[in-house]
Amino acid sequence: MKQLKGPKFKNEHGLTALFVTLLLPFIFAFVGFAIDLGHLYVVGNELHKAADAGALAGARFLLNADGTAVNTGCNQIAYNAAVANMSEKLPVEVWNGDVQRGHWSFATRTFTPNDSTVMVDIWGKSFEELDADTAFINAVRVETRRETNQALSFFVRVFNPDFHGFTVRKSAVAYLGFAGTLNPNEVDQPIAICKQSITDAEGNYNCNIGRMLNSGSNTASHNTAGWTNFFQPCQTASTSTLRPILQNCNDGNQYKITLGEEIGTTGGVEDNVINSPTQPNIMNCWKNGLYDSNGDGVKESPIDTDGDGWPDQPWNITLPVIDCPGNNVSPCSEVRGAVNLNIIWILEKDNKIDDDAPRKMSAWSNNAPSGQVRWDSFVANFNLKNVDGAPAPFAKKSIYFLPDCTLHEPEGGTGGDNFGIRAKIPVLVE
Repeated sequence: MKQLKGPKFKNEHGLTALFVTLLLPFIFAFVGFAIDLGHLYVVGNELHKAADAGALAGARFLLNADGTAVNTGCNQIAYNAAVANMSEKLPVEVWNGDVQRGHWSFATRTFTPNDSTVMVDIWGKSFEELDADTAFINAVRVETRRETNQALSFFVRVFNPDFHGFTVRKSAVAYLGFAGTLNPNEVDQPIAICKQSITDAEGNYNCNIGRMLNSGSNTASHNTAGWTNFFQPCQTASTSTLRPILQNCNDGNQYKITLGEEIGTTGGVEDNVINSPTQPNIMNCWKNGLYDSNGDGVKESPIDTDGDGWPDQPWNITLPVIDCPGNNVSPCSEVRGAVNLNIIWILEKDNKIDDDAPRKMSAWSNNAPSGQVRWDSFVANFNLKNVDGAPAPFAKKSIYFLPDCTLHEPEGGTGGDNFGIRAKIPVLVE
């Protein structure tokens, strides 16, 4: 059979060379464009890291050490942290106005600059209210640049020799919220406060009503709090796991407590934790507690100022807040944040009211011979309420506490609900 043959071009190699020649500029352009894009990505990433570092450093010091005022020096801290970074061995640029304090809203995903140093009242405010309030200073924004020293181009300059480079800008916002994740030793005692006992009907933090923790079986007066061993993953709290925490009275949590995870708790009777003649107990820690008598932030003076065996100053402590659905402390309870409160009385028994009812606490005093008279006066003065809204009774195995309505030293990482304690560690939100 005769084989068919196609047409044969005498100059096939020449056509190929011509075709390649025509495509070569496009190939070079594509390669150059890809190189420029990759280069800009590297520069942008370096600038973003610098902005992140600046925003986090500034927000870390957005408040002063005790959390009572906005720290104007945080702008300089943010600037220093940002310009300490390099981009292609060149200093990162941060211009005037590139570091801003202000408000971050999660609802609108926007940052509003605000140089105000006025502290917004956070008591009784919901997350939504604070989120919408641009006067609530909670964030730092930092912008970084390559403008004076622009990012060089490997492609555009081939076609335009006068083109010097690309201007690149990146920004970051760091948000400082409320205490969530708690670092070791940032909570003081093995007690966890129920969120439901310190919030109002709308779920907002209420620091104007005192409460009582009762470890007994009276459903009308317990489950405002429970005992916790700080264990995560959860292991139900028990006397044996609580005693080591009370050994030195102020060691607190040995390990980090993570927001949203369950912690080991119990709401049952722990007689030997309240008081014990031979074992560490909360009564002993309370009676030997210290308070800050001169306002320097250091607890150095006994809360039993007259040495009569009964404290007469509030015992200020920081505790984790847990979720207690249905006023029930489960063996494992979800951590919702942290709260600072004042323990003002602890009772082991309820059969010696004339002996054990308080006579003095802070500015209040009553020396009536009748313990019931003194107790009624004490409860009315501090607005102590039972979980059912009635005045708090004189009950055995009870701890009476007041949520603190003053601003406190920031603690832990951002992420908790508003229980009056701002976080110490910010998070990036943009």
